[in-house]
Amino acid sequence: MFSTPSRKLATTPREGNPPILVIGAGIAGLQAALIAARRSDVLLISAADVDHSNSSRAQGGIAAAIGPDDTTELHVADTLKAGRGLCRPSAVHELVAEAPDRIQDLRDLGADFEDDLGLEGGHSRNRIVHAGGAATGSHVSRVLAAAVDATPGITIQAGTRVRGIWVEDGTCVGVLTTEGGIAGSATILATGGAGGLWSRTTNAPTATGGGIAAAYNAGAEVADMEFTQFHPTALVGPSLLLSEALRGAGATLLDDHGQRFVDELAPRDVVARAINDRAGTVTLDLRSIDRGRFNGLMEQVQAESGLDPAVTPIPVSPAAHYFIGGIVTDLDGQSSLDRLYAAGECSTTGVHGANRLASNSLLECLVFGRRAALHATDRDPVAAPSGPAPNAVSEAPPPQEVKEALWRDAGLVRSSDRLRTLTHSPHTVVRLIADAALMREESRGVHYRSDFPEEDEAFRKHIVQRLGHEPQLVEWT
Repeated sequence: MFSTPSRKLATTPREGNPPILVIGAGIAGLQAALIAARRSDVLLISAADVDHSNSSRAQGGIAAAIGPDDTTELHVADTLKAGRGLCRPSAVHELVAEAPDRIQDLRDLGADFEDDLGLEGGHSRNRIVHAGGAATGSHVSRVLAAAVDATPGITIQAGTRVRGIWVEDGTCVGVLTTEGGIAGSATILATGGAGGLWSRTTNAPTATGGGIAAAYNAGAEVADMEFTQFHPTALVGPSLLLSEALRGAGATLLDDHGQRFVDELAPRDVVARAINDRAGTVTLDLRSIDRGRFNGLMEQVQAESGLDPAVTPIPVSPAAHYFIGGIVTDLDGQSSLDRLYAAGECSTTGVHGANRLASNSLLECLVFGRRAALHATDRDPVAAPSGPAPNAVSEAPPPQEVKEALWRDAGLVRSSDRLRTLTHSPHTVVRLIADAALMREESRGVHYRSDFPEEDEAFRKHIVQRLGHEPQLVEWT
């Protein structure tokens, strides 16, 4: 995973307390580990290496109001508009206000961002900080991984899967893994989203909501599980993501007759459904843009499609991309289960509302990964668990037929008849998605119901789910 092998914790941890546990090696987890290590020993546990995280696949960039014609107020307004009335205003303000400082942190660590700011759908200004054309996630992941690798207070335990949350007396005291229980003074989940549950997806195969399921089964609240963002432009067949930065640079979407049919920089749900509704093949025309800015991606397109993007428009269609729902947290990453934190795509602060604004996701990882680590290390010391760890019972990975059913019955267009077929799935996250999507009898943002095609003010709230309780509609401020 990193340039050095896994390291052991010091024989005597700082102040004799269990370490802070960080689960996941994407950008949220790496950021949390770095910040927590300033005050505590940290054990970073990851099933996969940095190159296989969803963060490393992120192409577009990081949104930040740092341009001469931009302001945090404009960034806030764009985020709220994209979220269709469901953004949590306090979370949005924290996210946007911290953005310039988090970009500077990365520069201080050696991030080499390009000089120009990109434009993506839903943004009223050029404010996308990017690296390597369409390789921002990979670049930032490696910068943070190198910093983690150089920090003595961080122990790296690669190749370990978390199967559950270790709870004593209503408090998270660690995690349950394939290798037994591991105690922690606080646990920060940064396990990624669940977009890999759909058969057509831009996600890593491991992104099936394992951390969300573990937290829910331990008693933590989850919310917004009905909201999944489908990226409009993935290569037909292998689902290679064709970054929104391409459309920001001038690439156009063409129908079977070679005609444009949608504003390419409209919010992603609008563009995705417009493509989904077209008969025949939709293509992304890259011939007029400066393809040299995206050399790596152009080479991938040609290798996987067999088409030269300099000559031929590329066939595209939507794919599951970003999972908006997850573990409910406050603005410091604390979940409803004491000492269990979450950050990044496995969490939901309400910052994205019903539709994530492009390139706010990596920013979310940086901002809330940092905030979770600061809060987790600012707690009173906690003793090690008093009893042995229980056995962890975890679900098997979902088979292909489950993924195909989710794409068919909980994809871009949904209805009660189709959603009901998923409510008895043996997979926790699939059931949570179906139950929340059934309850939301309206269309809002990325959630579109053919039997309830309009927004309904009665549902301008978040659906919160908790083990053993009926789902609730809750308003967040």
